[in-house]
Amino acid sequence: MQMQRIIRAIYPAQCVACDAATEDDFGLCGTYWRDAQFISGTICDCCGTPLMGDAPDGDAKCDDCLTIARPWNRGRAVLAYSGVGRQLVLSLKHGDRTDLAQPAARWMVRQAAGLVAPDTVIVPVPLHWVRLLRRRYNQAAIMANIMGKLLGVAVCPDALVRPRATKSLTGHSRAQRFEVLDGAVRFHPKRQHILTGRRVLLVDDVMTSGATLAACADACLAAGAARVDVVVLARVVKDA
Repeated sequence: MQMQRIIRAIYPAQCVACDAATEDDFGLCGTYWRDAQFISGTICDCCGTPLMGDAPDGDAKCDDCLTIARPWNRGRAVLAYSGVGRQLVLSLKHGDRTDLAQPAARWMVRQAAGLVAPDTVIVPVPLHWVRLLRRRYNQAAIMANIMGKLLGVAVCPDALVRPRATKSLTGHSRAQRFEVLDGAVRFHPKRQHILTGRRVLLVDDVMTSGATLAACADACLAAGAARVDVVVLARVVKDA
């Protein structure tokens, strides 16, 4: 305890988004916490996007999930992908801020409550090896590993692979995203036994159209997964 007090005196806890002091490590200061659009209240049970009004638990679906056949069962998201949420995702994804995976994973664990069972295996959305080489890390895999430790369930970071590179989907329409990602993800043949008959929780940083998560869910089901749920740090929300 004495050593911890000394370390805290030398390195006080700071906001993960700025240099402001915070009470705990890996937290947000009051300003960023106030501005962050954490998703709560009535949500789409399938993708986690916030909804207006009230709805019975498990019955609410957004317009997209009413018109698109999702291959997964239930989905959750922590933040709206705008403002602070967008800043955190981009810093984690492209700014070498792997320290942000710690608070992100903790928030995702809370948001995914009810989706995890003892036989659940957490699987991150994979990167193609070329993109992984350039970025040097897979942010989804880092968050998945932390979540596994917090929840006490298995993690299989290489359960899925991307055998072919896909171009950036920024600016693409929903239909184009699904077309580009069709068949772009497969299960690792040497990891199939880990997925067969088990619940899978897919982890990613952001959901836009859901095309990437759909490709990953299809691959898990092809490997024999009993069911697939998803959780993301941020969700692109209309009018957010």
